[in-house]
Amino acid sequence: PNTNMLWELRSPSFIRAVFAEFLATMVFVFFGVGSALSWSEDPLNILQVSLSFGFTIATMVQGVGHISGAHLNPAVTLAFLFGSHISLLRALLYIAAQVLGGMAGAAVLYGVTPPSVRGDLAINKVQPGVAPGHALVVEMILTFQLILCIFATTDDRRTGCLGSPSLSIGLSVTLGHLFGIPFTGTSMNPARSFGPAVVVRKFSYHWIFWVGPIVGAIVAALLYNFILFPRKRNFLESIAILKGTLYPEDEDEPNSCRNQSVDLTSVTSSKFCVKAS
Repeated sequence: PNTNMLWELRSPSFIRAVFAEFLATMVFVFFGVGSALSWSEDPLNILQVSLSFGFTIATMVQGVGHISGAHLNPAVTLAFLFGSHISLLRALLYIAAQVLGGMAGAAVLYGVTPPSVRGDLAINKVQPGVAPGHALVVEMILTFQLILCIFATTDDRRTGCLGSPSLSIGLSVTLGHLFGIPFTGTSMNPARSFGPAVVVRKFSYHWIFWVGPIVGAIVAALLYNFILFPRKRNFLESIAILKGTLYPEDEDEPNSCRNQSVDLTSVTSSKFCVKAS
């Protein structure tokens, strides 16, 4: 353990991780929101949008997962904070980077898109006929399943060849969009909602896209880490992780498979593998 709570700030790898969160969130919002823009009078293709968000997340998890953990989402970061996986300092800087990245991605998309196509930049909003309370519950459930999937696929205590975490997480995001688009346009990610809303200055029921994902994420984190599959970690260790006085430690990698690592926590490296074909 390190008694200096701010050791992370002096770590070049930590600075790179924060920048990676900014960059990857910017790319995610650019591609995801861009796929939801309307270029014709035809109805929105829900499958196209869902796959675009899912593929982009999978690509970014694969691209920066080993650098920052590829949270790309304040709800994910808060889930790892409440699950005692990252420090409070890391969580705060990650969220700031994600929010700024979402705004940057939305701003770039707005700048390169013809004015006739921009519309409201595919902001998340409560769809006609959907009550705000129902929209809130939907966002909670959508994010709940995403966080549960993330914890399960990045749990270093699981043995065997579990396949690709990036693909699993991408499919979870796709699933959320396939169901949620008719209700709210699907957020599951406050940074995705906030960026376009800032650019077009529209915030109708915007609180739903913060409260819903965050509550769903925290519930999933507490359920998985303390009830479904609790870690053997005492209270003092959890506090040390929260304060940032506990160094990340890697655990032994499995020997039977080719490792495919996606580190979504700063406490332990999550190891995954796929069998060679």
